[in-house]
Amino acid sequence: SLNVNQGEIVTLISANGAGKTTLLNTVCGVLKPKHGEVYFEGKPISHKSAEEIVQMGMGHVPERRQVFSTLSVLDNLLLGAYHRHDKEVRRDVEQVFELFPILQKRQKQAAGTLSGGEQQMLAIARGMMSRPKLLMLDEPANGLDPAGVVEIRELLKSLAQEKGVTVFMSSHILTEVDRLATRIGIIHKGKLIEELDTDKLEQLR
Repeated sequence: SLNVNQGEIVTLISANGAGKTTLLNTVCGVLKPKHGEVYFEGKPISHKSAEEIVQMGMGHVPERRQVFSTLSVLDNLLLGAYHRHDKEVRRDVEQVFELFPILQKRQKQAAGTLSGGEQQMLAIARGMMSRPKLLMLDEPANGLDPAGVVEIRELLKSLAQEKGVTVFMSSHILTEVDRLATRIGIIHKGKLIEELDTDKLEQLR
C-alpha cells in the first residue's frame, strides 16, 4: 500500500523484477488487481478501463518509451490527446514544442528514427498531451546519457512547480531525476518496505 499526494513528486525504487512496472500498469488500468483497490482523487478506479482513467486525468509514460515508431512525431503527440475534443490541442502541441525544440524540428520525422533521448522526450510529451493531473513515468532516466537525464529532470521539475502536475515515477537506481522527489518508496517483491523523505536521500547514494 502507498499513496501519492497532490503536488508531490514520488519515486518508487527497487531492483529490476520487484514489481514497479506491474504496479504502475495496475494503477493506470492496463492490468487489473487480484486483490485490493486503486483510488484516484478519492474514487475507486480498479473497475475502470485504461481509457476512462486517462480521461479522469492520469497520464502514463511506459518503460522503454513505446512510441509509435512508424508514425511521425506530430502524430504521436496528437494520439496523446486522442480523448480530447477541445480546441486547445494544437495550442498544447505548440507548448510542447516550446519545451522540446528538437521535437518541433523533427515533427514530420518517423518516431522510430529518433535517438533514445529524443524518444524519451516524445514519450513524456505525448503523456503531457492528455493534460494529466497525475503523470506516472516508468524508468524515465533509463538509457539516457547524462545530458538527457538533466533535461528530463528539469522538465519534470517544471511540470510539478509551474504546471502543478503530480509526478509518480519508478527507478531501479538512484539518478539525478530522483533528486526531485519529495518522497521515495522502496519495494521488494511487490511490497513497500520503507519510505524516506528527501533529506535522507543522500544516505542511500
